[in-house]
Amino acid sequence: MIRALVLTLMLAAVPAVAQDMLTGEGADAEVPATEGLGDVQQAQESDGLAEAPGAVLRGLDKVAGISSDITLSVGQSVDFGHITVTLKECRYPADDPSSNAYAYVIIADQGAAQPDFEGWMIADSPALSALDHQRYDVWVMRCKTE
Repeated sequence: MIRALVLTLMLAAVPAVAQDMLTGEGADAEVPATEGLGDVQQAQESDGLAEAPGAVLRGLDKVAGISSDITLSVGQSVDFGHITVTLKECRYPADDPSSNAYAYVIIADQGAAQPDFEGWMIADSPALSALDHQRYDVWVMRCKTE
């Protein structure tokens, strides 16, 4: 019951494109390349989201007690302690860029085959989809709009 409630809250807060990824809808549908791009643009416009060229994340080393901001461009990876943080996408409300941020990130221990976290992080609800790591916490602060 609690899991269903959390999933419902996540789906309400995540952009429409991410909802399709979470629910698996549209995964088997064959869409021509140009039509798919239009669908993404339409979904962003209907949600009022704009894409950003980068994001600002905050990382916390729980052992050392040190936090620092991590500034990334889309597609860039940065080492933070013993983990690697990669930003795939960042979106924000087009009418109010400072209100919220949705970032698709991949976080993995250096040299690990599988990531510790891969998915959307939401700035105003960091606990909905959080990194579960024994030493590090990483969360989204905002998208870079410049």
